[in-house]
Amino acid sequence: AAFAGALAVAAAALFALTPVLLMPTADMGERLAAGSRGSSGNTWRRIGPKLVVFELATAMVLLVGAGLLGKSFYRLLRVEIGMEPDHLATLTVNAPTTEYSNNEQLVRLERQIAERIAALPGVRSAGTSSTPPLFGGNTNWIRVEGRPYHGEHNEVQYREVSPGYFATLRARLVRGRDFSDDDRASTPAVAVINRALVRQYFPGEDPLGKQLLYAPPTTQPPMRIVGIVDDIREGPLDVATRPTMYVAFAQDPTGGFAVFARTSQAEQSLLPAMAAAVNHIDPRISTSRGTTMTSIINDSEAAYLRRSAAALVGAFACVAWLLGVVGLYGVVAYSVSQRTREIGVRMALGAQGAAVYRLILGETSKLIACGLGLGIASSIAAATTLQTLLFSIRANDVATLGTVAGVLAASALLASYVPARRAAGLNPVDALRLD
Repeated sequence: AAFAGALAVAAAALFALTPVLLMPTADMGERLAAGSRGSSGNTWRRIGPKLVVFELATAMVLLVGAGLLGKSFYRLLRVEIGMEPDHLATLTVNAPTTEYSNNEQLVRLERQIAERIAALPGVRSAGTSSTPPLFGGNTNWIRVEGRPYHGEHNEVQYREVSPGYFATLRARLVRGRDFSDDDRASTPAVAVINRALVRQYFPGEDPLGKQLLYAPPTTQPPMRIVGIVDDIREGPLDVATRPTMYVAFAQDPTGGFAVFARTSQAEQSLLPAMAAAVNHIDPRISTSRGTTMTSIINDSEAAYLRRSAAALVGAFACVAWLLGVVGLYGVVAYSVSQRTREIGVRMALGAQGAAVYRLILGETSKLIACGLGLGIASSIAAATTLQTLLFSIRANDVATLGTVAGVLAASALLASYVPARRAAGLNPVDALRLD
C-alpha cells in the first residue's frame, strides 16, 4: 500500500510538473505568435516518439513473456504421464493403527475397500497405491543381487500397489506380468519396475527375473522383477520421471493408501459414494483428498505456478499493449495536427493522398521498427530470467517472438492508419488557412 501510494504521488507530480517545466520562457506575445509551432510543441515532438518506442518495447517484452508462459502451461498439461486421467477418481484412506495393527488386518481391509468400491454403480475397476501419482516422495535405496555393492545411494521411488492398479490407471505393461492375488506375504517377494529404472540400472540388459535388494544390506528377502511398466509420472509434471519400483501391497501393506476408481460417469459425482463405501466398512477409517486425477494434474504445483504466472504477466501485457497502441495513435495524431500546414502545402503542390499515406505511415513504421527491435532484444534477455518457469520451450522461441512482433506491428499500424487517413483527406485550401 505504501509503495502504491508513493508511486501514485510520484506519477501525479511528474505529469503535473512536466508541462510547467516545458513552458517557454518567452513572453506572452511571442508565445501567442508562435502558436502550435512553439517550443513546447517541438519538445513534445522530440519526446513523444521516444515514449512510444519505449511503450512498444515494454509491450513486446510482456507479451512475449505471457506467450512463453502460456505455451509452457499448455505443454505441461499435455506432457506424457503414463496413464489416462479422464474418468479417474481417487480417495485417500487412513486406518487407525490401534484397530489395524498387523499386516494381515491391513491386507484384508485393503481388499475389502477395493472390492466395495469396484462394485459401485458405474465403476469399471478399482486399485490402490501407497502414494498417488504426481506426489513424489516415498523412496528407498536398492542394490542388484549379484553386483558388487560399495554403499552407493541407488535411490528409487517406492510404491505398494494392489492387483489391478495399473489396469485402473490404464498404464501400459511393457513386459512381464502385473501383480495378482497369488502374490501374498507367504510367497516370494516380487516387484514391477518402470522403464526409467531399466534405463538407469539395466541398460542393455533384460531385467526380468533379476533380484532387487534393499540397501544398505538387510535381512529382508530379495524381490524378483516380474514386470516392466511404462513410466507413470510419480513426481512433479515438470521433472523427468525417476526410477520407480512397485511392490505387491499384500507383501508390504500400509495403513494409509489411495484408492483409485475408473468410472464411466462423471468422476466427481462418484466421490461421495466412495467415501460412503469406506465408512460402511468401518466408520473409524478416515477419508480425505477426495478428488479426480484431472484435478490433481491441473492443481499441481507445477501447473499452478505456470498458470498464475501466465495470467499475471498476460494481464500486464494486455494493459501495456493497449497503452502502446493508444500512445502511438496519440503521437501520430498530434504530429499530423502540428504538420497540417506542411501537408496542405504538399498537396497544393500536387502531392496525392497516397503520398501523404506513405509519408505518415513511413515515419510511423520507423517508430514501430525501433520499438519492436528494442523489444525483441529485451524480450530474449528478460525471458532468460523466466527459464525456471518455462517448460519444453526456449527463451528465444522464434514462433512466439514472430507472432508477438507481427500482432504488435499490425495493431500499431492500424492505430496510425486513422490519423494518416485524416491527413490524406485534408482539403489543401482549408489546411493553408489554419495556423
